[in-house]
Amino acid sequence: MSKVNVSQHKLQPGQQIPNNPTLPVLYYPQAMAAESKLADKFKQVFEQNNWHGTWINGVFDYHHYHSKSHEVLGVAAGSAKVILGGPSGELFNLEAGDVVVLPAGTGHCLLSSSSDFKIVGAYPKGQENYDICTEKDDMAAKVRNIAKVPLPTHDPIAGVDGPLMHIWH
Repeated sequence: MSKVNVSQHKLQPGQQIPNNPTLPVLYYPQAMAAESKLADKFKQVFEQNNWHGTWINGVFDYHHYHSKSHEVLGVAAGSAKVILGGPSGELFNLEAGDVVVLPAGTGHCLLSSSSDFKIVGAYPKGQENYDICTEKDDMAAKVRNIAKVPLPTHDPIAGVDGPLMHIWH
């Protein structure tokens, strides 16, 4: 795979969304070329790079996070405005071909999307039993979970030599 562009976004904890205390969100703009079978291609690349439990859907329209797993989201079709980090977080305008890697604890919420918006999600091997946490959960307990989540063994797009391996490790 050719060189992958990535930007890092360190999100501060909110009142009820912990975000990750040490790991930044990784944003890969146009990680893959938009094409008709992009969902299948994302699933294949994620699985090859040891990210499993793939699914195809959208993003919930309420603030939530996962305290037991990291998550990768690949935009397979359409576009969306997603806020990461909780209600006072950072707005991302995502479009087909973009990828976002969310470290455990990162809040995410769909604000709006095109009618054809579709994403592929996956989790590092062994973290497929993710939880869905909201602002109503006991954040102290969730922060303890987040601290125990192991780092992935591969970047979901570029494998063992990808940006995630250099930034998160």
